[in-house]
Amino acid sequence: MSLKRSLIADQRGAVAFEMPIVYIFLLLVILLPLADLAIAGFQYISAFAALRGFGQAILYSPPPDVTNASSWASAALAKADSRYPIPSIQLICGDNNAVCASGNSDPTLAKWYVYSTTVTLSPMVLRSVLCTSGNTNPCSFTLFYSERFQ
Repeated sequence: MSLKRSLIADQRGAVAFEMPIVYIFLLLVILLPLADLAIAGFQYISAFAALRGFGQAILYSPPPDVTNASSWASAALAKADSRYPIPSIQLICGDNNAVCASGNSDPTLAKWYVYSTTVTLSPMVLRSVLCTSGNTNPCSFTLFYSERFQ
């Protein structure tokens, strides 16, 4: 039997030849997109936890006057997480989602804090899936949160 026929019959090196192709496929098609999703998930959860933590921080120090809470709001915004800044807080009175004013500041009405933050993703592979093309920054998402304080 010739050397060429014996090498074809003995295919011990076939796995070693195919392994780089399988490794590149697994890395590019499966692991990198999963890493993008995991990073996006961690950023989303971290931003939502920052919003919730901010809500808990301000929950026990409600504004003394809901109709004029500008000084309270600026002091409360200083408690926010610097990684996920909160631009403003709205105080909502009643069930009709109206901003608190002198006419609707009845003590029997429910009162809510409403605020938001922005999360910016930076995907490597799934940019076309995770990012929308309509925004000025296509990979930014705004998360809203509300907390009842009275």
